[in-house]
Amino acid sequence: MQRQTQTQRQTLKYSPLQIQMLNLLHLTTMELEQRIKEELEENPILEEGKEESTSEDAPEEFDESDNSSGSDDNSVQDYYDWDEFRDDDIPDYKTYANNQSADNELYTRPMVEAISFRDDLKQQVHFLQLDERQQLIADFILDSLDEDGFLRRESDVIADDISFANSMFIDTDEVNTMLKIIQQLDPPGIAASDLRECLLIQLNRMENQNETWKWACKIVTDAFDELGSRNYDKIMRITGLDEESLKKAIQLITTLNPKPASGLRNDSIVNESIKPDFMLWYTEDGEIEVQLTWGNSPALKLNKVFTQMAEQKQDKATNQFLKNKMNSAKWFIDAIKQRENTMLNTLKAIVKLQYDYFQTGDIKKLRPMILKDVAEIIDMDISTVSRVTTNKYVQTPFGIVLLKDLFTEGVTNEDGTEVSNREIQEAIREIVSEEDKRHPYNDQQITDMLAEKGYSVARRTVAKYREQLNIPTARLRVTI
Repeated sequence: MQRQTQTQRQTLKYSPLQIQMLNLLHLTTMELEQRIKEELEENPILEEGKEESTSEDAPEEFDESDNSSGSDDNSVQDYYDWDEFRDDDIPDYKTYANNQSADNELYTRPMVEAISFRDDLKQQVHFLQLDERQQLIADFILDSLDEDGFLRRESDVIADDISFANSMFIDTDEVNTMLKIIQQLDPPGIAASDLRECLLIQLNRMENQNETWKWACKIVTDAFDELGSRNYDKIMRITGLDEESLKKAIQLITTLNPKPASGLRNDSIVNESIKPDFMLWYTEDGEIEVQLTWGNSPALKLNKVFTQMAEQKQDKATNQFLKNKMNSAKWFIDAIKQRENTMLNTLKAIVKLQYDYFQTGDIKKLRPMILKDVAEIIDMDISTVSRVTTNKYVQTPFGIVLLKDLFTEGVTNEDGTEVSNREIQEAIREIVSEEDKRHPYNDQQITDMLAEKGYSVARRTVAKYREQLNIPTARLRVTI
C-alpha cells in the first residue's frame, strides 16, 4: 500500500560563491598566487588587468532565458551583482604606492640551489672504484637513509628489495660489504643502524686515541643506556671511572654528532620560504595599521571579447560553455575580494585583542585569546577564523609572527588577573636558563618559584609546559 507522508528537515546549501571563498580562505599568499595562475590558464574569460569599463558601457548580464537548455534555475544575478564590479571596487591593496616597489622583496627569501645530503654522499661514492653491481647497491643503501643519516633497515631486507627491483640476486654479504664502505664516507657516523653504532664509528675515526678516548668507547659500549639517562653514578660503577675521568670522557662524547646528516642537510631547502600574508606597522601617531601583502598577484577582470560573445545568440553548446565560464570567473573575482575583507577584519580583531603585544612585541603582553573571541568581534563562524589564521604569518616591526601562536589559554593569577600560558612558559624558560646545571630545578621547585612570581599553577601544568618547550626533566639536564 502506498502512503503519502510529509516531513520537515533543515539542510545547509552553499552557493558557488561561498564554496569558492571557503576554498580560497585557507590558502597562504604563495598558494593563492599559484591558484590564480591556474585559474587564468583554465578559464579563458578571466584575464589579468584592471577593469576599464564604466557603468555606461558595462556588458549586460547574461540572459539565461536565451539559453535553449533552460536547465539551470540559478542565474548569475543570484550570486553576483554586476553593478558592483566597477573601477572603484578595485581591491585597495592594488592601489598602494609600495605594492610594486622593491619593498616586497623583503618578505621572500630567495631559494639557494643546493643538493640533498644523499646526493652529496653519492658523489663521494662515485669517486670510488666500484663496478656497476656495487654502484647499484650503494645507491640503494643511500636512498634508504632517513633524514638523520641512519639506516634503519636490516641488510637482508635491503638485499631482497634490490634483488626484486632489479631482477637479480643480491646476497646479504654484498650489502654488508658495501655498507662498511659507505660508513667510511664523510661525515663520520653516516649509515649507522642506531645512535650507539653512530657514536662508535665516530670514535673509531678519531686520530687522537688516548686514555680518555678509551674510556669514552667503554662508556658507549658498556653503559650506553645509563649515558642516555645521565645516570653518572651507575656509569662510574660499571666502568670503574672516577669523577674526573668520567667528566673528561663525557666531554669527548658530547663533541660527537648524534645526527650525522645534519651537517649535509640544507635547511633553506628543507624549510619552505615564509612569505607573510599580512603587514603590520606603526603610524607617526603610534597607531597600528595592517594590510595584506599580495606581492605580484595580478588584478583580474573579464575578457571583453568573451563577454560580448555571451550577449550574442550562439548555439546551445557555446552558450552553456560561456555561461559556465563567466559564472566561474565572476565568482572567483568576488571570492578573492571577500577573502581579502575577511582576512583584514580578522587581523584587525586580533590586533584589537592583543594591542599591548603588538605595541611592544613582548610575549609577556599576550593576553588569553581563543578563536571564539575573534569570531564574536567579526560576527563570523569559528571555523572561518580558524581557516584565516592557519599557516598565516604577519610581518611586524619585531619579526614575523605566526597567527596561531597568538591564541593562548588563560591562567588566573594570584591577584585575580588572567594571564596567557605563553607568559608562564616564558617564565619557565627563564628559570631553567638561569639554574645551576649541576643541580637543576625539578618541576616542584619550578612550581614554587612561579608561585613566588605570582603565577599560581599546578606541578602537572608546569610539566606540560616544560614538555611543550622541549625542556627535558631535571635528571636529563644535569651536567658535571
